Amino acid sequence: MADTSHGGFSRWMQHKMNARMNRKIRNGKGTFMGMNVLILNTVGRRTGTPRQTPISWFPGGEDTWLLVASGGKNGDPDWQRNLLAHPEQASIELPGESPRQVVPQVLTGAERAKAWDAITAEQPRYGKYQAKSEHEYAVVRLSSR
Repeated sequence: MADTSHGGFSRWMQHKMNARMNRKIRNGKGTFMGMNVLILNTVGRRTGTPRQTPISWFPGGEDTWLLVASGGKNGDPDWQRNLLAHPEQASIELPGESPRQVVPQVLTGAERAKAWDAITAEQPRYGKYQAKSEHEYAVVRLSSR
């Protein structure tokens, strides 16, 4: 049984849920709660350990994907911190496809505003989440290498 002190059980459960979603994506099923989902492959910023995170994405143009960096400690999720610490090792897996290398870029200014408008038009829940947060969610664009 997993350690339930200090969030051990919730971390264990999150790992189980992520592994299940990753299997679904690799088997060609890439949606969750009405959103497209991909696997983001990063390397742990402190450990160097490979990480595989299922995450929702939005179209950002040809061979580009937009991710919303919501949640996490201090407003930044671990996947974002890992991605930015080792951007040269980033890749994604789309449903049923082999991994492809990507280049991440955190959007700012007018680019972020345009992307955010498109994201919240497709999934208004992100606008609601943002309204409840004190931290502005980053929008990360991933482009094929």
